[in-house]
Amino acid sequence: MDSQERSSEEAEGAKERGLVYTWRAGSCSITPERLPGLCGKTVLQAALGTNHGLLLTEGGEVYSFGKLPWRSGPEEFCAKSPILENTLLGQHVITVAAGSFHNGAVTEGGVVYMWGNNSSGQCAVANQLYVPEPQPISISDSETSPLLSVRILQLACGEEHTLALSLSREIWAWGSGCQLGLITTTFPVTKPQKVEHLAGRVVLQIACGAYHSLALVQCLPVQEMKPIPERCNHCSQLLITMTDKEDHVIISDSHCCPLGVALADKQTENHAFCSSLENLEGKSITSSQSEDCKKPLVEEHTLVALESDGASLLSSNNGQEESGISSPGNILCTDKKEVKEYLISSSGHALNESLEKNPSQGEQTGACIPGPPGTSASALNSLVASCASAVGVRVAATYEAGALSLKKVMNFYGTTSNEPSPQTGSASMGPEALKDSREEQVKLESMQGKKSSSLVDIREEESEGGSRRLSLPGLLSQVSPRLLRKVGRAKMRTVALTPTYSGEADALLPSLRTEVWSWGRGKDGQLGHGDVLPRLQPLCVKSLDGKEVIQLSAGGHHSLALTAKSQVYSWGSNTFGQLGHSSSPTTVPRLAKVCGDGVWSTAAGSDYSLFLADEQDFQPGLYYCGQETTTDKNLSENNCSKSPVLLLSCSKIGYISNVIAGGDNCLALVDKNIMGYIASLHELASTERRFYFRLSEIKSQVLRPLLGLDNLGSANTIQLLQEMASRFSKLCYLIGQHGASLSSFLHGVKEARSLAILKHSSLFLDSYTEYCTSITNFLVMGGFSLLAKPAIDFLSKSQELLQKLSEYNEESLQLVDVLNALFFMPFGRLHDYARTLLKLATCFEVASPEYQKLQDCSSCYESLAVHLGRKRKEAEYTLSFWKTFPGKMTDSLRKPDRRLICESSNRGLSLQHAGRFSVNWFILFNDALVHAQFSTHHIFALSTLWVEALSEEAGNVNGLKITTPEEQFVLLSSTPQEKTKWLRAISQAVDQALKGTSDLILYGAGGNVPRQEPPISRSAKYAFYKDPRFKDAVYDGRWLSGKPHGRGILKWADGRMYSGTFRTGLEDGYGEYRVPNKALNKDDHYVGYWKEGKMCGHGVYSYATGEVYEGCFQDNMRHGHGLLRSGKLTSSSPSMFIGQWIMDKKSGYGVFDDITRGEKYMGMWQDDLCQGNGVVVTQFGLYYEGAFSTNKMMGTGILLSEDDTVYEGEFSDNWTLSGKGTLTLPNGDYIEGLFSGEWGSGIKITGTYFKPSLYESEKDKPKALRKLGILAVPPDEKWKAVFEECWNQLGCESPGQGDRWKAWDNIAVALTTNRRQHKDSPELLSRSHTQTLESLEFIPQHTGAFTLEKYENIKKYLIKACDTPLHPLGKLVETLVAVYRMTYVGVGANRRLLQEAVREIKSYLKRIFQLVRFLFPDLPEEGSTIPFQPTEIKGRRSFCSGKSDSRSESPEPGYVVTSFGLLLPVLLPRLYPPLFMLYALDNEREEDVYWECVLRLNKQTDMALLSFLGVQVSSNTKDACFASAVECLQQISTTFTPADKLKVIQQTFEEISQNVLESLQEDFLWSMDDLFPVFLYVVLRARIRNLGSEVHLIEDLMDPYLQHGEQGIMFTTLKACYYQIQHEKLT
Repeated sequence: MDSQERSSEEAEGAKERGLVYTWRAGSCSITPERLPGLCGKTVLQAALGTNHGLLLTEGGEVYSFGKLPWRSGPEEFCAKSPILENTLLGQHVITVAAGSFHNGAVTEGGVVYMWGNNSSGQCAVANQLYVPEPQPISISDSETSPLLSVRILQLACGEEHTLALSLSREIWAWGSGCQLGLITTTFPVTKPQKVEHLAGRVVLQIACGAYHSLALVQCLPVQEMKPIPERCNHCSQLLITMTDKEDHVIISDSHCCPLGVALADKQTENHAFCSSLENLEGKSITSSQSEDCKKPLVEEHTLVALESDGASLLSSNNGQEESGISSPGNILCTDKKEVKEYLISSSGHALNESLEKNPSQGEQTGACIPGPPGTSASALNSLVASCASAVGVRVAATYEAGALSLKKVMNFYGTTSNEPSPQTGSASMGPEALKDSREEQVKLESMQGKKSSSLVDIREEESEGGSRRLSLPGLLSQVSPRLLRKVGRAKMRTVALTPTYSGEADALLPSLRTEVWSWGRGKDGQLGHGDVLPRLQPLCVKSLDGKEVIQLSAGGHHSLALTAKSQVYSWGSNTFGQLGHSSSPTTVPRLAKVCGDGVWSTAAGSDYSLFLADEQDFQPGLYYCGQETTTDKNLSENNCSKSPVLLLSCSKIGYISNVIAGGDNCLALVDKNIMGYIASLHELASTERRFYFRLSEIKSQVLRPLLGLDNLGSANTIQLLQEMASRFSKLCYLIGQHGASLSSFLHGVKEARSLAILKHSSLFLDSYTEYCTSITNFLVMGGFSLLAKPAIDFLSKSQELLQKLSEYNEESLQLVDVLNALFFMPFGRLHDYARTLLKLATCFEVASPEYQKLQDCSSCYESLAVHLGRKRKEAEYTLSFWKTFPGKMTDSLRKPDRRLICESSNRGLSLQHAGRFSVNWFILFNDALVHAQFSTHHIFALSTLWVEALSEEAGNVNGLKITTPEEQFVLLSSTPQEKTKWLRAISQAVDQALKGTSDLILYGAGGNVPRQEPPISRSAKYAFYKDPRFKDAVYDGRWLSGKPHGRGILKWADGRMYSGTFRTGLEDGYGEYRVPNKALNKDDHYVGYWKEGKMCGHGVYSYATGEVYEGCFQDNMRHGHGLLRSGKLTSSSPSMFIGQWIMDKKSGYGVFDDITRGEKYMGMWQDDLCQGNGVVVTQFGLYYEGAFSTNKMMGTGILLSEDDTVYEGEFSDNWTLSGKGTLTLPNGDYIEGLFSGEWGSGIKITGTYFKPSLYESEKDKPKALRKLGILAVPPDEKWKAVFEECWNQLGCESPGQGDRWKAWDNIAVALTTNRRQHKDSPELLSRSHTQTLESLEFIPQHTGAFTLEKYENIKKYLIKACDTPLHPLGKLVETLVAVYRMTYVGVGANRRLLQEAVREIKSYLKRIFQLVRFLFPDLPEEGSTIPFQPTEIKGRRSFCSGKSDSRSESPEPGYVVTSFGLLLPVLLPRLYPPLFMLYALDNEREEDVYWECVLRLNKQTDMALLSFLGVQVSSNTKDACFASAVECLQQISTTFTPADKLKVIQQTFEEISQNVLESLQEDFLWSMDDLFPVFLYVVLRARIRNLGSEVHLIEDLMDPYLQHGEQGIMFTTLKACYYQIQHEKLT
């Protein structure tokens, strides 16, 4: 960062940061010297090679010093003071690295520059010994196309190789040697290549030793367990083998891939099977093939691998199978006999022989194999290993050779041993080891027979269970009974204490779930795999799994790993004591013994190690271990310091932030403590690391063993304890991460704003809050005193330990107090955070943003600490309350998250009107108000509780009115203060319960949350218990003052459910209701409107039987107009009824379509029966019209059959004649008399036969036909309910009675509510529909005289209104169309019904017109005229005269208002199909005659036809005579309304006259005689099939006033043509 960005005070301090001190390694009494020549530049990072070093300053510049042989020029020998690398100027370098003799740097853009010695290609430049100046190298990923250059984050350099870590967390390598981890044998590698073996894993850090490489890799998350491949990718052997023994089968998934070792011996490269064998204690047992290569593989008795764990490791499916390299050290059995012998032998002869027989194991690159090991040890090891692998029990989670000695393992297996040794680890060990062995023991127990060696969540292990080896009892005798008990124990309670890692924290802070992978030369054991073999590819150091390694350092031939618990594991060469411990072997990681409080940084040099550790005053102390040189230069004694020594002088120079080790020199970066800024940071980091250590101790030594115990108590207790433990371990993990992040923070720029507790404060605040919730819940339920005896015993035994951990020093040593102190201890840390942040803030100016931020954050932590303290007090108060509360009620009322707020045991509150001796005790919890009496209590949930203070004047002094959904009572308090206290407590508790945020406070609000009244309207869930209608129902939705109000869902116990709107406690508005029908196993389902708890208004009710009713309801009954469909077409009796209902019964006019019988009834109903006048038509063409009584034809009626036979008279039953009547035959003969019998099956007649006079006109139809419709229901009586419904919607009691403005309001309301309802599901409304609705919101205004323009506006409004069913008029039209179609389609399409259908339409028009005139009172009544404006008259020409027409046909010209003109355009297009069908059926015979004639005449040419019709054809009339007129007339079929059809006729006349005028070129006056034949010609040529129907339709429905006008005359002409054609006789 540039220094301008910082605040001024920090800028002054900046000069005193990043000072460089160096000294020669090898002496314990040193005097560090300032490196000259940096002129006050802040150094951020340094790197040392064997004889030189690099420095990176704050501006991103790089300096070199020391011996720089690659530089040309005079200064190549030795630069005492740093020299600037000019090539890198302006590149802004972010990190540097130095190998033994070469250098690297990474810029901000992720580009790598290399320079220095390149003898092995370590600078990634081909064929060049030295690279004098930094040179950029290209790293590109060949897998991506196009090639993308890879951005690099970090570099590490060794002696002959370089590793780079990319932004995508993959490793790239170049240089020479097996330490590259690349699958290649050609060196040097000068083009950077990806280390494929770790591809796809997240690498966190890399480190290079001289000839080996280390990587810190994040563990795989649980869900990434890949499916297990069947064969190894490399050697194609089966990964799972099955070995059959006499009495049991071992299914083993252990497989060791030989690709781990580089063999120099060319001969062995051809073998498919060259194996790396590892063994305990770092000795190597190898067996290779015998000289005879041709020997078949199967016969080979090869023992593949033994391993330092004394048991098989994670099988090769855990994160390694991508490359198929299995965890080394699993036993692969190739022959039963061999294994059997091997297991029996207890001396190592067999092994020795195998070693002696196969000495062919060649020299390996840089590794030497020692001779055969001590026989007994290795044989025993093999025995242990094989037993373990056979049984499949994981012996120790991480088997550390020191801590868990072989003898102990033998102890576990019950093998006899010379020395007695205690079961749980020997007492003679040092404290470190003791602690470790205790940890092992604990891990062992918590593992419960799992074999995974990483302490990952138990869930992961469960998921891995599938791949675990399965073994049937056989070898079990060798396992201690204790282990068996562990394995066999019920799984109910395995809880993992490894934190449930929160992904969020892992993304923001360094992960602790890490593995260490190593590769390269292993001659000194620096790889940590327990042997001295080299590795070509990265291999996981299993013993460091679960150790939470956070930093790796690689020296010349040794390695260091620093853990989050501030411990250092070291392994590799220990020639000079550089490992910091003297335990052997050194081929597996061991703890280094560093004094001081905790190591937080390490550096590994060529043959020594440096450690930075906290001292008492938080100032870092520097420790050294390794080679010591005496003053005499010639005698380099190996006077090595085995345990690290404190280099005192370093603490005098300031606060060391980083140490770097190289060859001969060491270097430290030091900060001076200006204004206490640096000291505060060090203090924060140091205390956080110690805090983590303490939390881990509690976790491993208290919680884990505790959860491992059997019978801890009730399941409930265990669950609470487990929840607390898991939250504790989540918090613990976060603190560990924070400690690690602070350590790396101290290595960096140390900018206050990037502190984790500042940047990610919510992570910390949330974790502490969560932990507080679970621990207080545990406490409220009784806490640790709840645990059963075994747990209490365990805790009392470790009481001293508990006290030490909790730092609880009071004398009265109550175990529970100690435990409480211990588990509430973490909250003290919040005060420390707040204090430190405040301290840091004082180092900045008050105005600076940093100061503000630190200050705010500090108050956040402080207020959280206070808040959590309050939470603890609440929990303790609640606990003490439960202890005094009578026992019976405790069990039912006590819940983990329930807290006491206040209670009325002091008699401060009493119930109004309570009996004299009743005891009423009120207890307010944070979620309920409990009213307790002698033996009963009632719980009122706070979310549905309303409280208000009663006014004083009502005589209720100090009264509080409590309202709940089913109770209302008044509480009287003894004093006004008491009243205020309770009112406030209840209001606050209700508010809190509704918000549900009792845990989260407004951070930084200082705890003074504004007291507010809880809302009267709220959302809540409630179960009714006594309301008669809602008993046992559960309501979830909105409330208002104790009543459901608004949207909600109500579910009854018997399965009924209502979902919709409520109003003051009852269903009201739109809702959906289901009633289960047990018998049919289906639901009745209603969707529609409700009023005051009952179905009311429009709805659809689908019955479980399959019937569906759609229509109006009232009081839960079908009432009003409705449609009932019964059954599907396939079912027994499909039928349909549409009509009026009264009180759930069909009453009034209705149409019933009985589909099975093929009959349709249209008439009156009463109580579900046909009663009154009606019409029945059947599919066989029978037509009956007359009286009905109780569903039967009874009384007078008319019956017509298809052939026009008519019976008119008395009926007694359906189609049964009985009594007087007249039967008229189609030819006009008729019989009068008494009839009896069923129509169609022989009728008895007593009567007279008449033959009317032959001279009467044959055209006269039988008189009965003229009377049709008299006995039917009058059209105005039909569908009354539909119209009534519309009037009701407008707010009128009966037609025309009501307030017009109220009606308009109702329309507006209907439109907006419907629109709102459809907004939730916009797919129901098209865009045009939405626009229609918007335009309907304007009401047409009328002031002044009524003009044609206003008439047009009304017409437009009506068209739009009728377009949408959301408008009352639209709804009316939609319903009318539906009923009309229902009536006249299907069986109803009967020609006898034509006149009925026409009358019905006229009736609709009349009644709708009444509605329209009610809404628009200015509209003149039917038949009156609107005068034309003077302008409208001028241009009208009379058709016949062709001149302007001054005489007018009507006394006053104007537009006549009729219901036909206004409403037919809206109505008729929708009703046209059924209506026209009836016309066509009625006129069928006439039209057939007409059509035959038209076809005949059309065979003639134009001229012939014209002359035939008697038109004087002038010579120049063209052949295509009157074509346009013909086309015009044909359009009559495409129009709907009579008015439109008449316009077409008028246009046709105009076209004809146009044609004639053109040919005569002069004014020409038509006479009717001239006109008729021409028009007849046009009609013939137009070939209109249903002309008769068109003519009759116009005649029936045209406006009466047009009949004598111009259009009327033209229409009469057309009609004449139609009759003329029918009767045309062709000669």
